[in-house]
Amino acid sequence: MPRELFGEVVNPTTKVGSRSWYTVPVSILAHIILFGAVIIIPLMATDVLPTPPTMMAFVGTPPPPPPPPPPAPAAAQPKVAPQPVANPDAAPVEAPKEIVPEAPPPSIGIAEGVPGGVEGGVPGGVVGGVVGGLPQAPPPPPPAAPVRVGGNIKPPTKTHDVRPVYPPIAQSARVQGVVIIEATIGADGRVKDTKVLRSIPLLDQSAVDAVKQWRFTPTLLNGVPVPVIMTVTVNFTLQ
Repeated sequence: MPRELFGEVVNPTTKVGSRSWYTVPVSILAHIILFGAVIIIPLMATDVLPTPPTMMAFVGTPPPPPPPPPPAPAAAQPKVAPQPVANPDAAPVEAPKEIVPEAPPPSIGIAEGVPGGVEGGVPGGVVGGVVGGLPQAPPPPPPAAPVRVGGNIKPPTKTHDVRPVYPPIAQSARVQGVVIIEATIGADGRVKDTKVLRSIPLLDQSAVDAVKQWRFTPTLLNGVPVPVIMTVTVNFTLQ
């Protein structure tokens, strides 16, 4: 059995130089050529390759265009600092290089006077006018503020006295005492205002009514009558 299997290997029937030795190489070459023709020729024939279908996307309504961008904010106007107004009467900051004389004031023409007028009168005046015009009356002095009695200010003298009326209700209640009043006396010696400093409720009004009827001599300050403020007392005594 082994001899039958390996007999061809030991004693091959095909000999080199016989006519069938080239059958295998020719078969291999034929297979290579056929394999190359099947693979290479289709690759070289690019013009006969099928064209792939064009993929078309679904065509719909185009979206609306985006809104325009907002306008750029306007540039803020720079704040201009107010320029200080130059005062023509203010003193100069720097010393002037030279002093320029001031221009003379414009001359004012004097109109002709009225025939028969006095020399030096007001232009356009009337016949018989006064030289230099009528003198103007000085303004009245402001009213003097009341001064308080004391020191060089002597208290005025009472010239007219009025006794207070004792209220019956105060007599029934057996109320008595002293009411102290601050009185403002005018330059004419009359009582202008009163203020109760020490009060007895049942007697205050009667004391004020009596003091307002008093009269005093004018108080002089540098020879001029002035209003003064002084303190007076009103006694209420039960009989």
